[in-house]
Amino acid sequence: MYRTFVSTAVVLFTMFSSLNAQDTLLSSLPKQWRLQDCIAYAKLKNISLATLRLSIRSTEEDLLQSKAGVLPNLTGSVSQSVINSNKINSSTGGMQDEAHFSSSYGLTSSMTLYNAGYLKNDIRSKDLSVQSANLNVKETENSLTLSITQAFFNILLAKEIMISFEAVLATSQGQMQQGQQRFDAGSIARKDFLQLQSQVAVDQYNIINATNNFKLNTVILKQYLLLPTSFDFQTSAPDSIPVHYALASLSNAQNEAQQTRPEIKNKEVQIKISEVELEKTQSSVKPIISLNGGLSTGYSDNEAGVYLPQMNTNFYQSLSVTMGIPIYSRRVNRTSINRSRIFLQQSKLSLYDTKTILNQEVEQTYINLINAQAQYTAAEIQFKTSEEIYRITNEQLKLGAVNAVELLQQKNAYVQALQAFTQAKYTAALYNKIYQFYMGIPVSF
Repeated sequence: MYRTFVSTAVVLFTMFSSLNAQDTLLSSLPKQWRLQDCIAYAKLKNISLATLRLSIRSTEEDLLQSKAGVLPNLTGSVSQSVINSNKINSSTGGMQDEAHFSSSYGLTSSMTLYNAGYLKNDIRSKDLSVQSANLNVKETENSLTLSITQAFFNILLAKEIMISFEAVLATSQGQMQQGQQRFDAGSIARKDFLQLQSQVAVDQYNIINATNNFKLNTVILKQYLLLPTSFDFQTSAPDSIPVHYALASLSNAQNEAQQTRPEIKNKEVQIKISEVELEKTQSSVKPIISLNGGLSTGYSDNEAGVYLPQMNTNFYQSLSVTMGIPIYSRRVNRTSINRSRIFLQQSKLSLYDTKTILNQEVEQTYINLINAQAQYTAAEIQFKTSEEIYRITNEQLKLGAVNAVELLQQKNAYVQALQAFTQAKYTAALYNKIYQFYMGIPVSF
């Protein structure tokens, strides 16, 4: 019973400690999250990045082991033995047991003097693997940055549409109140008043959809950040969303991307690794020269002399140079060399493919950005025109110059123009951030 109580207490203490630690962490987070805050936090907490950083540590350990491979090793040995034998007792003529004690001690060491550059190339290969592991982290960081940027802009877009629909609803409610007064006074037909009521219901429905879309996009970004469901996540947006920028030419953007993007550098490192691995496999058909040395001593009670003098007498030293010459390996070495050459060609093709894909991505982003900016310009004109027409129609409704059906038609055109304008604005801003990011400019907002 006591052990059960203690176990339960430990579990509860651990649970409360974890909850307190989590509460402390959450309380230190910003109340309003900027885009750069989201990106920086995700880089610290993302599980994939944490796994890749552990891979860096693993490759660093491989590098340390490879560097130690050029040093001599040292092995010690200690042996103690007791041998029991039967012999004839000269006094009694019978058999008797007799135990003999012996011991031996030794140190051996070996060191590679020449192996056709294998150890040197192995160090180079491991060092390049560390570089590749770091570039893998940067690649994943870039991918995560683009995903978070997309999610962040989706939140801002959904939030602005939601606020715009709330303004539209307020206008519709005012129109319905005026319609109620005019209907009570008998100046409009019941059909027109019902149209105004229906307009309010449609606007409320649009707000519900916009609010739900805003919440869903917020959840997506919180999942990227590994924030708990209960955390009150609020984004911070600038007062204005810049859309038109002085764009770098497509060729300049592609050249900059080829020079700075980690996926290109990683493929170049992979080629170097393949070249070094080829040199390593080529050394397998060349002789290996190693230096071997040893120290040994021992004691046996079968020999004359006490322990220490006998250990001194039995002290031996050895030093030898060994050459291993590969003669026939049943094609193992030749196959390894050929495979290394194939891997090198594959690495070069992979680099070419990555460069081609990157150029295509930059070009597609450039085209999308140009189209988005053009759509924004057209949508802005359409929005301003529809907004003014809707305002005029609303004033005419007050004067009785138009009916509710005509107002509803203008309102629908205004709402569509509003959605298209807002969508075009954030799409153009997003593609501009992505285009700049490909050129090595950090994402901030």
